[in-house]
Amino acid sequence: MEIIPAIDIIDGKCVRLSQGDYAQKIIYNENPLEVAKQFEAAGLQRLHLVDLDGAKASHIVNYKTLQTISSQTKLKIDFGGGIKTDEDIKIAFDSGAQQITAGSIAVKSRYTVLRWLDKYGAEKIILGADVKDEMIAVSGWQENSNINLFGFLKDYVAHGIQYVICTDIAKDGMLQGSSISLYKKILQQFPSLKLIASGGVSDLNELNVLSETGLHGAIIGKAIYEGRISLVDLSKFN
Repeated sequence: MEIIPAIDIIDGKCVRLSQGDYAQKIIYNENPLEVAKQFEAAGLQRLHLVDLDGAKASHIVNYKTLQTISSQTKLKIDFGGGIKTDEDIKIAFDSGAQQITAGSIAVKSRYTVLRWLDKYGAEKIILGADVKDEMIAVSGWQENSNINLFGFLKDYVAHGIQYVICTDIAKDGMLQGSSISLYKKILQQFPSLKLIASGGVSDLNELNVLSETGLHGAIIGKAIYEGRISLVDLSKFN
């Protein structure tokens, strides 16, 4: 299982939110590159980089942070937040993203994401499924939809999606554990999916459970920044 540390960006700074609430913002570092280099030095190879300004503005904003990290580290970056148009996705890839995460756009403009899948290939596009009570949420979790998670996944899997990041909003930033039962349910229905856990990872034992469950990867944010999981621990896990 891949360990994927997360950096969330607001105003070019490394922050974390709780349950997607912009009012519950904590700034952890003014320099995201410094944080990324710490991850790289620990032997981690992936990075989940989220443009929270972009998610709110509905267009890519912090692409210069992406450029800086991609040009000064060897981390494989998946980038999300505000990617809504052909221009946005081009900027993300031109700025050094290896993959992009299609979240709200996958709900609001299915045809656009299917077109991107066809143009860029399934290795380049991650489906972002943000979930509350098994229903999809959009726009940085500021809106609920009436779309069921499993129907949503079934449609995209039928069109070739391979990678899915699933975030349970109730768990995100709370350090109270992942939605392991939800992930098991997803993998029972879609066993070939490269499912990436996101939200609530709080300790190393949980990472072991996620790995045994069959998760392709696990995104870790707050647990690192709050000192619950050390980079030394993660380097051993890798």
